[in-house]
Amino acid sequence: MTPLRVLAVASEIYPIIKTGGLADVAGALPIALRACDIETRTLVPGYPDVIRALPAAEVLLDRPHFHGGPIRLLGGSHAKLDLLVLDAPHLFARPGNPYVMPDGKDWPDNGVRFAALSRIAAEIGQGAIPSFVPDVVHAHDWQAGLAPAYLHYAGGPRPATVMTVHNLAYQGKFPHEMLDTFGLPPRSFTIHGLEYYGTISFLKAGLQFADRITTVSPTYAIEIQGDEAGMGLGGLLRERSQVLSGILNGIDVSVWNPQTDPTIAARFSSKELEYRAANKAALRRRLGLDPSPDALLLGVISRLSWQKGLDLLLEDVPTILNEGMQLALLGNGDPDLQDRYHAVSRANIGRIAIVIGYDEALAHLIQAGADALVVPSRFEPCGLTQLCALRYGAVPIVSGVGGLADTVIDVEEADAAGGATTGFKFSPVTAENLAGALRRATNLFHDKHAWRGLQHNGMSTDVSWRDRASQYAALYHEVVGAGRNQAY
Repeated sequence: MTPLRVLAVASEIYPIIKTGGLADVAGALPIALRACDIETRTLVPGYPDVIRALPAAEVLLDRPHFHGGPIRLLGGSHAKLDLLVLDAPHLFARPGNPYVMPDGKDWPDNGVRFAALSRIAAEIGQGAIPSFVPDVVHAHDWQAGLAPAYLHYAGGPRPATVMTVHNLAYQGKFPHEMLDTFGLPPRSFTIHGLEYYGTISFLKAGLQFADRITTVSPTYAIEIQGDEAGMGLGGLLRERSQVLSGILNGIDVSVWNPQTDPTIAARFSSKELEYRAANKAALRRRLGLDPSPDALLLGVISRLSWQKGLDLLLEDVPTILNEGMQLALLGNGDPDLQDRYHAVSRANIGRIAIVIGYDEALAHLIQAGADALVVPSRFEPCGLTQLCALRYGAVPIVSGVGGLADTVIDVEEADAAGGATTGFKFSPVTAENLAGALRRATNLFHDKHAWRGLQHNGMSTDVSWRDRASQYAALYHEVVGAGRNQAY
C-alpha cells in the first residue's frame, strides 16, 4: 500500500493530558499505525501541560488574529508522538481540567475554543503546512467535530475525513447565534447541516459531513442507530449507516503490562498467577481492607455516574457483604454518589474501601490485585478498564452492552461465542441482574482451577492495538481511494 499521511485531531492525549479513554486512544493509535505505514500527526490544544511537554517546538504558523486572539501552530514530538499544537493562550492557557472551570461548570467559551481547534485542522488539511499535507483528517469526538464541516463548506480539493464517536452522549451543543462567531455560512444551519433542535451541534456536524464514521465497538455502532442509544442522532446514523462502522479500541500493552509494570507490588505473567497474591495483599494494606484469604476482592475504576451504573452497584452492597466479598473503588464524579459511597465505606471498614479522585498507580494496583473488575455500565461505547483487567488477570464482571459485550465472553456462552470464556456478563442492566452476576462470580471463585482458567484465558486475549490499527489503516486507504471530493 502507498504510505498515507493522517492528521488526527483530539482534545486530549496520553501521556500529557487525560480525563478519559479518548486520551488513551489518541496516544496509542498513532504509534500502532506506524506498523501499517501510516504517518500520523496529532493536533491538540495548547494547554499549559502540552506547551511544557514541547520545550523545543518549531513555530509552523503565526497568526495575530484567530478566533479572538493571536495564535501559533507548533510542531514537535513527545513520548513517540508527533504533535501539532494550537498555541492560543486566550483559549487554552488555563490550569486544571481542559473542559470545565474549578466549580465543575463548562468554560463559557468552549464553543470558540474547539471551533478554533477544528478550523486550524481544516486549514492544515487544505495545505497550511506545506511539509505536511494530510490525505486524511481524522476527528475524534465533538471537540473536533466541526473540522469536516469547515472542509465541506470551504469547497475545492480537500483530504478525506473520518469522524470517530467515543461517546455519543457528549455532543457539543451551542446557541445558533454563534454561527457567525464560528465562521460558518448561514446555509450551514439546516437539518442537513449543523442544526440540532435549534442549536449548533459539533458532533452532528462531524457525523453529517465526514466521509466515514467510526465508533469504538461493533455493538455500539449498532446500538447508536436506535432511538434510545442514538440520543437524538439515531436517525442521522441510520441514514448514514453505509459509512458507519465499529472498530474496537485497544490498550497500550507496553504501559499495561503486568510483566514489566513498575507501579505494582509484584510482576507476573499468565504462567505466574500465584504472584498476584502479593498485589492483592498490597492493595488491601493500602486501602485498609481485611486480609481475608477466602474473600473475592472486587475492583472498580470508574467515573461515578448514572451511565457507569455505579448507583446499581450501591444497591448491591448487601449482596457484596452477604456473599463475603470485598470492594475497592477508585473514581470520582457525581457528588451524591461520592457521598453515598463514602457512607457505605465508613459503615463497612475493612470490607469496602473508597478512594475519590484518580491515581494512575493505584489504578494499576487495582487491576493487578483485585480478583474481579466490575463494569456495570448502562451504556458503554467500548470501555478500556475491562481490557486492562483481561491483561492483568482480573476477571471482568460487566453489563452486556456496547464494547463490554464485544470483549468479554461469559462462562455460560462459550459454545455460542466460539471462544474461551473470560468473565461474567449480565443483561438487562438492573441491580438484580448485577447481583446475580456477582453471586455467579463468587461461587466460581472458590473453584480455584476454574478461576485460574478464566484468568489465563483473559491474559491470553489480544487487547493490543495491532489488529485494530490495521482496520483503521484499511479504512483510511478505502476512503482515500473513494475520492477526496465526495459529494453530499
